[in-house]
Amino acid sequence: MSNYLIVGAAGQLGIELMLALQKKHGPERVVLGDIRPVDHPDAALSTFVQCDATDKKAMADLVDQVQPAEMYMLVAMLSAKGEASPLQAWGLNMDPLLHALELAKDGRVPKVFWPSSIAVFGPDAPKDATPQNNGLRPTTVYGVSKVSGELWCQYYHQKYGVDVRSLRYPGLIGFRSKPGGGTTDYAVEAFHSAVEGRPLHCYLESTETLPMMTMEDAVRATLELMAADGDALSVRTSYNLQGCSFSPAELVSELRAQGVSLDVMYAPDTRQDIAASWPNSLDDSAARSDWGWRSAHDTPGLVGAILAGLSQPAIG
Repeated sequence: MSNYLIVGAAGQLGIELMLALQKKHGPERVVLGDIRPVDHPDAALSTFVQCDATDKKAMADLVDQVQPAEMYMLVAMLSAKGEASPLQAWGLNMDPLLHALELAKDGRVPKVFWPSSIAVFGPDAPKDATPQNNGLRPTTVYGVSKVSGELWCQYYHQKYGVDVRSLRYPGLIGFRSKPGGGTTDYAVEAFHSAVEGRPLHCYLESTETLPMMTMEDAVRATLELMAADGDALSVRTSYNLQGCSFSPAELVSELRAQGVSLDVMYAPDTRQDIAASWPNSLDDSAARSDWGWRSAHDTPGLVGAILAGLSQPAIG
């Protein structure tokens, strides 16, 4: 019986992956690691281990205890928070990954997943359909750490044969958790504001287009990548992943088209500078070719899915 370990399980993506892995493999085979408990009722169905992922010995002890077939290393400080504490963000974004790669190199973890981001691209990258192999010159510590992490993943695969896999996530939008400090989180807040009938204070310009994706699509992409034949994977840094793209104004327009009004007050701040350095959309043809990736949600589908999720009774 294989175990599946999620480190950073209390975050937005961690909770979504927990639910998907519990459904796929059974809760008893999913182990949750984080410095704080996971705030979702279904977390009680799986084993939780309090663990500081920046502590190398603690990570080794956790892996020896769990003996996972797969580790999902999700620990990170996101873009906007990272700019406020760059050295802290560097340590948090790099050390857990390196601990995971070392454990995999030693044969204690057969397969590792680590998330990258559209933040790896800088302002000199093509804005539309940004290529998989475009030069990476980010302007945030979050982006710098993700570029470095991608190169470490490739290095450990080429040098030691470590099976580590990664996706460059766009902005991820779910209905189960509040914004977590990312530049694209205005969109998450927009949905909560709309449903609660309060105005949105948007820190981006109304026309700033960014790639976006439902958590549902992101989790599906993650599990599909992890299930893919390793020999078919041509990218061992991180795959571009495209869902849909929209600006704050386009999101508001689609919300209204689906019967939900939202008043917006635009007051761009430093997060607008970050967003302006990122792509409008990504060329994810490598993911489509290598392991059959297809997004399920365009912009109307994304809006409908999130509104439907928010209409459900609160469970976490």
